[in-house]
Amino acid sequence: MPTAKRSQRKAKKSYTLSSQSVAFLEITRKKRRAASVSSVLEDILQSVRRCQAQAHVEQSVASYYSSLSGREATELADWAEFALGEFPREP
Repeated sequence: MPTAKRSQRKAKKSYTLSSQSVAFLEITRKKRRAASVSSVLEDILQSVRRCQAQAHVEQSVASYYSSLSGREATELADWAEFALGEFPREP
């Protein structure tokens, strides 16, 4: 039976980086007390992916609201105001 760790196998790859990038990764590894440069690079890549996903969501929401007619936007604002009125106000 495969374990969770096995299903998250990593691929070993080789990349050529500038000396500045290598130095940055090494310094970051030391600052974070990370186990390896690979783990630092993985963290950086995951952070970039999260930022891209967030930007995509924000763009989708902005596009949706931009596509609304004035009447639709007013109706949504009225519903939002009503919903907020249903929650007790914090002191």
